[in-house]
Amino acid sequence: MRQGPEIWIRGPVTVPEPPAAPESPAPEPPAPEPAASRARHFSWVGTHGGAGVSTLAAVYGGQDCGRRWPGPADPPSVLLVARTHAAGLVALARAVEDFRRGRAPAGLDLDSVVLVADAPGRLPRPLAQRVRLLESTVDVHRVPWVTAWRLGEIDAGPPRGTDSLARLTRRVR
Repeated sequence: MRQGPEIWIRGPVTVPEPPAAPESPAPEPPAPEPAASRARHFSWVGTHGGAGVSTLAAVYGGQDCGRRWPGPADPPSVLLVARTHAAGLVALARAVEDFRRGRAPAGLDLDSVVLVADAPGRLPRPLAQRVRLLESTVDVHRVPWVTAWRLGEIDAGPPRGTDSLARLTRRVR
């Protein structure tokens, strides 16, 4: 069987809605929605145990799906989460490949990948190279090591350096 070329797309793919038929009277503009209802909702999915899904959902909001795919009642926009150690990056690459090959459940959109530091400091060169390769195929947000989170203190909000993730989830400090 002959297959076409593989196409990589960064970010979610949306299908444009067909134009609506013109109405006689112009409808009144909708009232502004409260900020809480405008917030984009995500399903946080861990690619391995201990990825940090529960903490991220508590800090940034969204649905904590643990290590399972979101169900019908969960938001279909997925943020895959992994630690930056070797096993975490391998598990993450496998999950991204599942999306790319269509093996993820129908109706889910891979919005971004979130990498949570597994230790303070810089990544060793081999791990940094894996991250760069991943960044060439999908949007990646990095979360630094947060000692307070290790102690169970998650009330301070998003850590420094995660502005792009905070904007994505609309959780600004």
